[in-house]
Amino acid sequence: MSFRNKLASWLGLSKRSDYVNKYFYMTNMKASIYMSVVVISLELWMIIRMIRTIFEKNLQDKIESLIESYFSNYFLLFSAGVLMLLFAVRALYNVRKTRWISVLVIAMCSAVAVFEITMLSKYSESSKDSADLFNYIILLLSSLIMIVFSVILIIGRSEKEWHSLFVMYVFSFCCINFGIIMSVHSFEKGDQILTFLTMELFVICLLVWRPWLGFLVLSASYAVFYYRLSGIVDISTVARVDGIIDLNTAEIGLGDGIKINGFTMWLSTLLLCISNYNKTMSQAVKDEDLEKMNSHLSDISVHDELTGIHNMVHFRGEAEKLLSYVTTDRSNSVFLFMDIENFKSYNGKYGFTEGNELLIKVARIIREQFKGSLVSRFSDDHFVVMTTLDDCKEKVAEVSRQIHELQREVHLELKCGAYKPSDDETDPSAACDRARFACNSIKKRYNTSFQMYDKTLEEKFRLKQYIVNNIDTAIANDYIKVFYQPIVDTATGCICGLEALARWKDPTYGLLPPGMFIDTLEEYRQIHKLDQCIIEIVCRDYSAAAANGECFVPVSLNFSRLDFELYDVPGFLEKMIGKYKMPRKYIDVEITESALTDQNDLLSNTVEKLRNAGYKVWLDDFGSGYSSLNVLKDYQFDVLKIDMKFLSGFGSNNKAAPILKNIVDLTRQLKMISLTEGVETQEQYEFLRSIGCEKVQGYLFSKPCPKEELNEKILSGKLSVAEEYITAAK
Repeated sequence: MSFRNKLASWLGLSKRSDYVNKYFYMTNMKASIYMSVVVISLELWMIIRMIRTIFEKNLQDKIESLIESYFSNYFLLFSAGVLMLLFAVRALYNVRKTRWISVLVIAMCSAVAVFEITMLSKYSESSKDSADLFNYIILLLSSLIMIVFSVILIIGRSEKEWHSLFVMYVFSFCCINFGIIMSVHSFEKGDQILTFLTMELFVICLLVWRPWLGFLVLSASYAVFYYRLSGIVDISTVARVDGIIDLNTAEIGLGDGIKINGFTMWLSTLLLCISNYNKTMSQAVKDEDLEKMNSHLSDISVHDELTGIHNMVHFRGEAEKLLSYVTTDRSNSVFLFMDIENFKSYNGKYGFTEGNELLIKVARIIREQFKGSLVSRFSDDHFVVMTTLDDCKEKVAEVSRQIHELQREVHLELKCGAYKPSDDETDPSAACDRARFACNSIKKRYNTSFQMYDKTLEEKFRLKQYIVNNIDTAIANDYIKVFYQPIVDTATGCICGLEALARWKDPTYGLLPPGMFIDTLEEYRQIHKLDQCIIEIVCRDYSAAAANGECFVPVSLNFSRLDFELYDVPGFLEKMIGKYKMPRKYIDVEITESALTDQNDLLSNTVEKLRNAGYKVWLDDFGSGYSSLNVLKDYQFDVLKIDMKFLSGFGSNNKAAPILKNIVDLTRQLKMISLTEGVETQEQYEFLRSIGCEKVQGYLFSKPCPKEELNEKILSGKLSVAEEYITAAK
């Protein structure tokens, strides 16, 4: 902040926020309560004292002058205190019943107004000076203003914040004017001017003023006060000897000592005003920052930070309330789960900034189409809606149409799953899961964009929930089995390796193939439990084979992308081979191409760490993604495993053979071993051997099977093991 801005802020010239203005307003209203209570108490005591004085017999002749001197001042300040108290209480506590007390203010101010009008009418006939005339006018105008605001308070219809502030200014003016008048009278009698000083401190230091405004108020009030005193001194220096004596000069009147003391008081009060203002400003800014932070935290607790629509915390809470209301029409309620297909490709092509902009636009489209419904961002490019069945398909179709308009070179497709809750359901999370399951069931089906959850999906969903809920039980009870599929060396035709594949032999559902549980475990981030179990089973099988003198060949293990996020893969491998005393050369690590493209930083270090530790690292499913060559450029692998899709058109597609040959040649140039999976015919095998592919795998040799069945095939001569592993076993 520049010096100019700092100075403007220090003097109260800088612009304040609405929050800070409100903070100052409330602070002044609280201070006004304290001031008004003190003033009311003092003036009530003075009025009672004046009444008692009037009824003293020896002062009957002074009644008129006494009333003339003090009546208006006491009554007006008392009335101002009462009116200020009513407005302050109304502003702080919204108390309206007390507004009828302002009738008393109207009565007293009316009496003051009548009295001042009377005094003004007699002014030309009296010997009063211009200061008295000015005072009559001030008291009259003040009383009339307070009558107006008393009426406003009683009516209460148009009462606004500025009304309270204006009354505060009038109240402050009355206090200072009262201090001037009382101290002038005290000065005339040779007394101290404490009333003026007290009122200055009350007004300037108890209330919070902008420093420049405080400067003006102080300077003007001191100027008027000294002007009134100087007029008295000019008269009294000739005729009186009981005026205030200057201690420095021993002269009656306003000597240098009094002027210096007055200036010191003015300066001290001004500095207190400035200090009070800046202290209050500092606290107001701190409170505003805290309020903003709390507001932000409150906002992000119920709103999605990126899109601005509600998040799932808010959605679950509100949806649960709606499901529990008896007034909710369950027969017409539905949960929708929306997914933007190909969004990852869009992100990859245009970057995260453009991807975020797309999500913001999609969120806006969904919110506009489903006005009055619960709309939330579920995660990533997924959105959920709780709405009515009426026209929901049409609204989803319109959302889909508008998303199509947002797409560029990457084709975007909206998929939506719907679930209608039953009469007794109150769990929105379960409803969203079913709607998501329905949505996932139509992925990659480009002719379908909307799917209602039905009985067929219900069975699949139950199996999915069963898998998630029972993976730990399956591992503990040895329901998880390892099936081995041989890898054959094309030079010898012998087994040179095995791939470990998971199977789930469940007592309820029977033998579950990988496609029924692996995707589910990945979706719920439970896949690492399965993969750790497979690693331990393989190590245990090696330990058993070594103990029995049986041969054992290297085993390749498949790792999910999530494995590298959820646990320390190299550390766990080291733990298992240490436990079962298995050499590292018998463990190969297979990493899918898609995992590497998604997790460059994480997997780059992990791949290097595994290879440095002595493990062979394979690139699995080469050719299944669009960035395969980038992966080969950025990583070093020992084995390149060519995806089986290349052999699916072999014989009928003339392009398959030259592509495979070039991939094998590229692998050789990069000093890697080539392995092709999906070999099913002798023709395919012979071709791969002819182009120099070093290893093959497929049903031509064996389907995945338990180790006992694999051993039988080896013993029967159907399969043979490479000589080096037989020798190693001996």
